[in-house]
Amino acid sequence: MDTSAAFTPVFCTIIPPHVLDKLARHDDAALSGPARRTLEHDARERTRRHLAAALGPTLRHTGAASDKPQRTIYDAGHQDNLPGSKVRAEGADPSADASVNRAYDALGATFETYLKAYGRHSIDDQGLPLNASVHYLKDYNNAFWNGEQMVFGDGDGRIFLDFTLPLDVIGHELTHGVTQYTANLDYQGQSGALNESVSDVFGSLIKQYAAGQTADQADWLIGAGLLAPGVHGVALRSMKAPGTAYDDPQLGKDPQPADMAHYVRTPQDNGGVHINSGIPNRAFYLTAAAIGGHAWEKAGQIWYDTLTGGSLSAGAQFADFAAVTVAAATARYGEGDESRAVQAAWQEVGVKPAAHHGAGVPRQQPGQTQEV
Repeated sequence: MDTSAAFTPVFCTIIPPHVLDKLARHDDAALSGPARRTLEHDARERTRRHLAAALGPTLRHTGAASDKPQRTIYDAGHQDNLPGSKVRAEGADPSADASVNRAYDALGATFETYLKAYGRHSIDDQGLPLNASVHYLKDYNNAFWNGEQMVFGDGDGRIFLDFTLPLDVIGHELTHGVTQYTANLDYQGQSGALNESVSDVFGSLIKQYAAGQTADQADWLIGAGLLAPGVHGVALRSMKAPGTAYDDPQLGKDPQPADMAHYVRTPQDNGGVHINSGIPNRAFYLTAAAIGGHAWEKAGQIWYDTLTGGSLSAGAQFADFAAVTVAAATARYGEGDESRAVQAAWQEVGVKPAAHHGAGVPRQQPGQTQEV
């Protein structure tokens, strides 16, 4: 097994820049101040990640894979010095700090879903320790995966609450790590929107797995419970109905399109990666709804095979991803209801699968290194 394969980590946040930019222009300094500081910090962090990538790739974790997570939670103390002070280690008693406990539990729920549903041992499938820092900066309106660990802000209390509250937000960010160790999708344009969508898909599945929900019982919302009281919205995004998650005077209206007829072309947000992800998000929801049952089982398995199967290029477009999902469904389930559900879902959102020249989708086995 080659454990030296490298990847290029990206800086991925749960709150899109266009949302923070809207808040940063508000007349109320209590709203604009935290948003501006968050935007400034995120810009610096992206630069750090680019510089780190230019200096050389990061190596994989080489520890032995285990069926148990190795979690460590740190308190950043509202500073920009990661990881901060260690406050809870694996197996330690719960903390008096609810943010610490939520982060710890969510890391565990993410680890368990990937292990039990897909046989994957942590983010890299090699038992990567899961580290997280809470109470990052003051009034920081974001959470992110920086290529090495999770980081959570407390929110400003006016628009956003504590970022450890929604399980799917944490699952979303950790899935960026899974993507970086597998398909390593470029974080721009359609490949970047796919990167974001994959994180939404598995973030939602992690929440559904923890709750034992079927596809028809799930809310298909990302970030429900994160918006503060008084904000006109239910979540950050809706996979079932993109564009309907919020419509608020301070946040603006959810800009996500639900199909290619409304695809948004913009130079902002790396080509609208947080916006156009609504299209593949809805394709997954439609697939899961058509198949029924627990979405992590068949629909999730198809998307997992697609992500880890080795058939996606880093610059994959929607049509490429659609083609591989169809091939993955056929390879695993044959020419049946599952394959037809995938094809119908992409047709509904206006994506025509590209020609796929593989005989099937090779599946990454537990413990097998995924070359990128």
